[in-house]
Amino acid sequence: MSVESADPLHADLEAETALAAQLFDALRAGSRSSLGVTRASYGEGEQMAHDLMRALGRRLELEERIDAAGNLYLTLPGADRGLPAIMTGSHLDSVPDGGNYDGAAGVVAGMAMLARWRRAGRRPRRDLTVMGVRAEELSWFPAPYIGSRAAWGLLDAEALDTCVRPDTGRTLARHMAEAGFDPDSVRRGVPQLCAADIECFLELHIEQGPLLVQERIPVGVVTGIRGNLRYKNCHVRGQYGHAGAEPRRSRRDAVLAAAEFLGRLEAMWLDHESRGLDLVCTVGQCYTDAKVHTMTKIPGELWFTMDIRSQDNDLLMQVDRALREIARDIGDRRGVQIDLGAYTNALPGPIAPAHRERLARLARECGIAHVQMASGAGHDSAVFGISGVPTAMIFVRNENGSHNPDEAMDIADFAQGLKLLVAAVEDIDASH
Repeated sequence: MSVESADPLHADLEAETALAAQLFDALRAGSRSSLGVTRASYGEGEQMAHDLMRALGRRLELEERIDAAGNLYLTLPGADRGLPAIMTGSHLDSVPDGGNYDGAAGVVAGMAMLARWRRAGRRPRRDLTVMGVRAEELSWFPAPYIGSRAAWGLLDAEALDTCVRPDTGRTLARHMAEAGFDPDSVRRGVPQLCAADIECFLELHIEQGPLLVQERIPVGVVTGIRGNLRYKNCHVRGQYGHAGAEPRRSRRDAVLAAAEFLGRLEAMWLDHESRGLDLVCTVGQCYTDAKVHTMTKIPGELWFTMDIRSQDNDLLMQVDRALREIARDIGDRRGVQIDLGAYTNALPGPIAPAHRERLARLARECGIAHVQMASGAGHDSAVFGISGVPTAMIFVRNENGSHNPDEAMDIADFAQGLKLLVAAVEDIDASH
């Protein structure tokens, strides 16, 4: 293989951008669904994506490893195998009828980065590893970050048997085993990664909100990854009654009680926002019993969900306490019971300040228009950060939001994100 001059690798990425476009086309063609793309966790679409990356890894003569949960690691060996590796990557599954870029953009960027090193005929000082993560999307199994948590030995053992894929009715453990992996090893919590062996984890991802589009900026440097509280089964219990015969003062209306509760949730959110505190709140489901409700009946029961997010986990705990107090107050006054139930808590993902500052500096030096911003969505990077690995993220502008077929990432914007990733990897490799 011919060796190019030692010009910065990020100065010439035309071939790698073209390679990335080909990979995106192949991913779309191999997982096309009725509306968008579907790459089910531990299903055919996700496996197709992993096989595509493995095939490219063989072309690039990379080392390949697949762990007990099916996570894929493709490594360009460094000159000193004893140095901690630089890792990058993301997930390769998608939501049902989703877009083509959520998750996949990070793996494709990593593979394009390794292809650039190979084309240059250069060997890094330390190992460079791209990770294709399994099962990040909650749409398939009701547990967050399955692949990355399994890699760190952090996946709850009971999730293997209690998490069932809704389209198949089969458990997570069965899906893992059917795909050729080792759920028993995952159940034992055997770590597949060690923080001491990893210099940093860099994840490129499409932005899933509107900020970069609104600001007309192609790239974001992430300042933090919001954690969340998820309440899956909030229940308001009042009393059914006649819509005409029951006076207001004696009604125990579940819908009006819920409406007051949600109004006070929004008021609390606005108050936190006005004080510069990071908080976002979503009620994704709110419904009465379709078998019982009718136009002429006072609703006696209602169910809803809540997703509360912040970069500050202490703030999330304060919000939980406040919401439970609000629920008690409304329940006492209205004669209803508002039970928020248990929550799941995904901790905020710490971003390493040194790597965040490095990305911002390199973006300026490379002439890449960028903005620093929080990540509202959760990402596999959060698990790496919580596990003690210095972590950073690059966002790429994406039209039309995410988790829908209309995701629209321009390849020119991706090229800017790729340029920053390549520059960062080269800079980290040279400076440690």
